[in-house]
Amino acid sequence: MKLLIVEDNQLLAASLRNLLKSSFIVDIAHNGTQSLELAATTQYGAIILDLGLPDMHGFQVCQRMRTQGVTAPILVATGEKDPGQMVQLLDAGADDYVTKPYNMGVLQARLRALMRRNQNITTQNSMVVGDLIINTDRRQVSRGGMDIPLRKKEFDILDYLVQNKGRAVTRAMILNHVWEAGKESWNNTVDVHIKYLRDKIDKPFEKQLIKTAYGVGYLVDDN
Repeated sequence: MKLLIVEDNQLLAASLRNLLKSSFIVDIAHNGTQSLELAATTQYGAIILDLGLPDMHGFQVCQRMRTQGVTAPILVATGEKDPGQMVQLLDAGADDYVTKPYNMGVLQARLRALMRRNQNITTQNSMVVGDLIINTDRRQVSRGGMDIPLRKKEFDILDYLVQNKGRAVTRAMILNHVWEAGKESWNNTVDVHIKYLRDKIDKPFEKQLIKTAYGVGYLVDDN
């Protein structure tokens, strides 16, 4: 799952990325304009938004994201403790906030809570396709009762395909969702990872779940 950090402090942004990169693909925007461009073209699982940006206030960013149709949960990080401003932020479309300096464990817990509420998953934080089960919190996959270890990119691709169960996604959509913005990748990279996934997810079983949508890309379904 992909996460956007909007933070003008480059050291803090890098620290957050290092903390979260084991569980998320992390993009960083250092100003409001860049964050709006990324949010308009990328499907994020959540957005961490700092208020003190150099080109516009985070309040404006939050409003514009909602106006342009961004539905990802927005967690505001702010040094402001005025309850009135927090009410304004929540009314503008923010989902929650943490005050600086914040505890990293609390930040992660709030992110998980927001993403659980935003996803159509079970109370065990699992997604199911046929006999395939994905535990999104533990990043564990099993099929037919057999645990299937996946590498990080393999899990991220499978997670994205299952989120879009029954709908074909293009290679470009997979690249955009699973690889960090600005990282140079090729469509062939997706095909290689799909092959690895099929070897682990489909090859040992009778029924194929990862399917080719000819002329489009790939999809997962159990029909």
